[in-house]
Amino acid sequence: MRILLFGLSLSALLAGQTPTAETWRFDRLDRLGAHPTQVEGTPRVIDTPQGKAVSFDGVRDALFLDVHPLAGAETFTVEVIFRPAADGRPEQRFFHLQETGAPTRLLLETRLLPGGWCLDSFAASATGSKALIDRQKLHSLGAWHHAAMVYDGATFRHYVDGVLQGEAAVRLAPQGAGRTSVGVRINRVDYFKGEILVARLSRRALAVGAFLTAPR
Repeated sequence: MRILLFGLSLSALLAGQTPTAETWRFDRLDRLGAHPTQVEGTPRVIDTPQGKAVSFDGVRDALFLDVHPLAGAETFTVEVIFRPAADGRPEQRFFHLQETGAPTRLLLETRLLPGGWCLDSFAASATGSKALIDRQKLHSLGAWHHAAMVYDGATFRHYVDGVLQGEAAVRLAPQGAGRTSVGVRINRVDYFKGEILVARLSRRALAVGAFLTAPR
């Protein structure tokens, strides 16, 4: 199935403007989008029918970037197309945006349970925080999935494969400049085992119909 990608426009780059969205293809280790990475462990670029992806071992593999691509955003959407392994640890943090010097952050996590995995999303800001999780909504391991967290300025929602998993009203203030970690929480706990194909970070709340499409 085709994957729809939206990257940086040349005009936005030339004008020095903050792009409305960044798309990161996981087809190399030294960069994600326009940003250099710090590589830890031995993550591997692998070939899949959908293109190249990065495989993480769940023990020590991670990528770190000195950028928080949603800093200053009043609304946002974080999307990741990934494939969680069946033999990963019960709790795994696979995508983490963190403001420097503050506990404010955005986190996408998995919880592995008998029968599959569920999505755990967390947002914390200076004005409020919220965790979203429903352990009854389980999804297949070893298959590609699309995970998304969306904030429209009033309601925080998260989705798997375009299906709403939970929502809550919360006031999230824009976050400041910071860092990103992929494959682990920024403090290097709860490593992810599996593959990541692509991520997109948008500075607006996307409707489900505008999401990236996970391969089947």
